[in-house]
Amino acid sequence: MAPDTHCCSRADLRRRLPVLAWLPNYSLRWLRMDVIAGLSVGLTVIPQALAYAEVAGLPPQYGLYSAFMGCFVYFVLGTSRDVTLGPTAIMSLLVSYYTFREPAYAVLLAFLSGCIQLAMGLLHLGFLLDFISCPVIKGFTSAASITIGFGQVKNLLGLQNIPRQFFLQVYHTFLHIGETRVGDAILGLVCMVLLLVLKLMREHIPPPHPEMPLGVKFSRGLVWTVTTARNALVVSFAALIAYAFEVTGSHPFILTGKIAQGLPPVRMPPFSVTTDNKTISFSEMVQDMGVGLAVVPLMGLLETIAVAKSFGLTNVLGSLVSSYPVTGSFGRTAVNAQTGVCTPAGGLVTGVLVLLSLDYLTLLFYYIPKSALAAVIIMAVAPLFDVKIFRRLWLVQRLDLLPLCVTFLLSFWEIQYGILAGTLVSLLILLHSVARPKTQVSEGQILVLQPASGLHFPAVDALREAMTKRALEASPPRSAVLECTHVSNIDYTVILGLGELLEDFQKKGVTLAFVGLQVPVLRTLLAADLKGFQYFTTLEEAEKSLQQEPGTQPYSIREDTAPEHRSSLLKSPSGP
Repeated sequence: MAPDTHCCSRADLRRRLPVLAWLPNYSLRWLRMDVIAGLSVGLTVIPQALAYAEVAGLPPQYGLYSAFMGCFVYFVLGTSRDVTLGPTAIMSLLVSYYTFREPAYAVLLAFLSGCIQLAMGLLHLGFLLDFISCPVIKGFTSAASITIGFGQVKNLLGLQNIPRQFFLQVYHTFLHIGETRVGDAILGLVCMVLLLVLKLMREHIPPPHPEMPLGVKFSRGLVWTVTTARNALVVSFAALIAYAFEVTGSHPFILTGKIAQGLPPVRMPPFSVTTDNKTISFSEMVQDMGVGLAVVPLMGLLETIAVAKSFGLTNVLGSLVSSYPVTGSFGRTAVNAQTGVCTPAGGLVTGVLVLLSLDYLTLLFYYIPKSALAAVIIMAVAPLFDVKIFRRLWLVQRLDLLPLCVTFLLSFWEIQYGILAGTLVSLLILLHSVARPKTQVSEGQILVLQPASGLHFPAVDALREAMTKRALEASPPRSAVLECTHVSNIDYTVILGLGELLEDFQKKGVTLAFVGLQVPVLRTLLAADLKGFQYFTTLEEAEKSLQQEPGTQPYSIREDTAPEHRSSLLKSPSGP
């Protein structure tokens, strides 16, 4: 094999398996930082996974089942050292909508979502996500944060038998507010306060510097460890209090209860399920999940299509160990970055920690109060509500408030309706700008009209109407110049419209000239052989010619112009 071919094959292999790019050069100095980061993320994800399973409407162990596969897959395929894959609040909410609190549906949804994500990555379909604008995403995530947060109020207050549908949930929560369990409410609020205080402390820890005294370094490290692992510490604190009460025979808290112990079995995802002596086939399960098969994989890839293969493979392999759909976690990725992770190897430590908790800690999870997990969820989703986005859009682009508000409001009804309606509104705004582009107009003896954002077929009628009204219906009719600097391509409908416009000008005895044509556009117009077509390199030349001043002659394409002459026009850098 030739050396160049050998080098190319190795480079291609490293591109397909990014682990080969950094693992051969791995150092012991990186190991220390990766272990610290992996432990920090692990202490964050374990309580979150238990809590997010509640949001998904699944038994707590399914959160842990979903928390480790992404660590191992991203170790091999990861291109960013910071990114962590696993259960998230929003993905858990989507799972709850489309899987009917049935683990079999959730696992199958993970498998099918992974297959769709893999296909999108292989077929380079990322452009589909480009049509979901930032206001739509902000509207959806803000609505989701309220839905998820309010959904945990029942657990925070110890209320039971509250429906999961948002509006019914609000109604029944206030209806049964008098049934609040004092123990759960106090413990939940204390946990929220502790999490908030520790979070604020974490944000105000001074950065380390070499001259810092040893005692100060130790104190800083201790505070940093406590604040970073705040979820695990607060949940452990609540579990110890609950255990103390249980030992005395008192039951002031609603507990998580028994969690299946041990690692999940490795098996194929369920392609059918039997319930109440009835077998639901694969096709029926797919029909039941409906648009969830589009919403879940798309939302999972919303931030970047570049990691579609990693996310897809994580969901496919995760379904073999009873995982529900996962995606990248912003919060845990931030923890990873802040702890100084050096490589994706930090994920291995996190994955091993989750597996150890499944094997050895599930008996202790029994005593975790649900109000403590509710506090973890509420504090995790609170930052997702972007209060500033409304003011920012009001100041910058008020029209973008429309898709934001449409998505935000409809997402409380059904997530898919909110996203779909918001995206449609965004597309309508986009299409309106294409069909009615802003046009710069210079009035005078000669009308100069410049489309500010290109010229596409929906805009032809509006352009013709503007030209007719301002130039041909004037008294007397006047010549016009179409300044095409911003027009990068035109289609056949535009060519037909321009041809009709040239005829209208000729009938009135005036001239329509073109200026600033880019080479591809000029080639197209010359090939169309429009009658009366004239173009100039500069606006000054066009105005001089149209005012019948001596000197520059227009670039005219007459009906008898030979094709060879047209070719020579295009080859000349400054015109014929």
